[in-house]
Amino acid sequence: MRKEILSKPSVLRWLPGVVALTCAALSGQAVARDLIVALKTEPTSMDPQYHALTPNIQLSQTLFDPLVCGNADLKVEPCLAESWKAEGNVWTFKLRPNVKFSDGSTMTAADVVFTLDRAPKVPNSPSSFKVYLQKVQKVEAVDPLTVRITTSEPYPLLAVNMVGLPIMSAKAAAGAAPEGKTTTELNAGNDLVGAGPYRFVSWKRGSEIIFERNPHYWGKAPAWERVIYRPISNPAARTAALLAGDVDLVEDPPTDDLERLKKDPKLTVETKASNRVIYVALDQNGETTPGIPDTNGKNPLLDKRVREALSLAIDRQALVARTMGGVATPAAQLLPYPMSGASKKLTTAAKANPERAKALLKEAGYPNGFTLVLGTPNGRYINDSKVAQTLAAMWTRIGVKTSIDANAPAVFFKNRDSYAYSAYLAGWGTSTGEMSNTLNSLLVTPNKDKGVGTTNRSRYSNPAMDQLVADSATQMDDTARGETLAKASELAMADFAMLPIHFEHSVWAMKKDVRFKGRADQQTMVQYAVPAK
Repeated sequence: MRKEILSKPSVLRWLPGVVALTCAALSGQAVARDLIVALKTEPTSMDPQYHALTPNIQLSQTLFDPLVCGNADLKVEPCLAESWKAEGNVWTFKLRPNVKFSDGSTMTAADVVFTLDRAPKVPNSPSSFKVYLQKVQKVEAVDPLTVRITTSEPYPLLAVNMVGLPIMSAKAAAGAAPEGKTTTELNAGNDLVGAGPYRFVSWKRGSEIIFERNPHYWGKAPAWERVIYRPISNPAARTAALLAGDVDLVEDPPTDDLERLKKDPKLTVETKASNRVIYVALDQNGETTPGIPDTNGKNPLLDKRVREALSLAIDRQALVARTMGGVATPAAQLLPYPMSGASKKLTTAAKANPERAKALLKEAGYPNGFTLVLGTPNGRYINDSKVAQTLAAMWTRIGVKTSIDANAPAVFFKNRDSYAYSAYLAGWGTSTGEMSNTLNSLLVTPNKDKGVGTTNRSRYSNPAMDQLVADSATQMDDTARGETLAKASELAMADFAMLPIHFEHSVWAMKKDVRFKGRADQQTMVQYAVPAK
């Protein structure tokens, strides 16, 4: 039986028959002037397959279009692929004809084959793009405009996962290394050739990144001739640059300034609820752990009662109201309901219960608590270090004397990836809008060969949850798959595998003559910024 896929928010719908999918062209009238954007976090790389991190993705998907795109609400839409269909475990993607890369060369199925082959070969990836290629066994170029992908078994998420894999030029990215051009070479700006609306000009680390219009772009030309990105990690400094007229658009101004900015007649403020969860990961790998020095060589985080106590100590409602200024929603799981795989049973975050938390610590053998260091980035997420300070105060009140180790994002992620923290605060957002991506990345037992657990730095392992996530991967019915993932989520949250804190609401502030609609994936994609009418 042949089935064709149509997009809908967060999930894919299966319908009989062959349906052609149409492209949503970029809107906005082209203008001559530059657009200057203040980024809260500088990307770690220009290699589009090195690090699955939002600051990297939002720039790479401006240079490199994927086969399938996600709109502002994560609804999947055709991009370099005009249509796709599945027959059992064989997927066929029909490519858009006459697409050219930024160097003027023609994109073909061979470029797709190269891109998907390269992703798992990129060495030292802190968060590998291999997670998007689960169950893929073979990728073939049937003809210049047809790609056939064979999976080990029917896999309903293949098309939506293609959102995460922007297509590279096989010719430009070829090289002597197994992955072709290395990350170092791409970071130097060598052969960053894609089929996106912009092309790469330069990157001065810590200073600015410059893109310009791709003259060969297959879609409608983006509004701005040139885009200049300026990384400004301090929120107050970003706002000051906007107020001074030095930049046109800023990410996440300070929450304390929002009301003032909204009243400024020269500015527009855009707010969008996101699927990014801010969470605390807890090291559950072994009897020793680096950030808890005074427990006689024991790791208290291995005890579920301790993890539950830490969760019960957190007043999520107060944290959202005070620390976050209301620009967030308290979280009880890792994806907001009703996104696919989120549990209807976990829509309300538990209320804080410090007395019960103290009792649990006593039951676990820690009547006097213990000392803990909480790692956090400073400038990666909205109010991240302030949130960490608030958590530290709440945990200290129940006897877990907590200090924070706050670092610039690049330093934080290096520490996190080397397992330097017993506990750390971080965030996760998914462009697919499905719980499977979140669980496979953050909580499934790490397995490099299978491409799962790629960001599971707590090294949590729960075979029962793993099995549910694996079972969901072959369920072609959206409802059934969502129910299976919801059960997996409930199991992990009941085990306090990690502690969800809140879902961020993203904010952008901009000059009155600029219009940018916020995105649920938090990405500042300049191709969607237009002059205000």
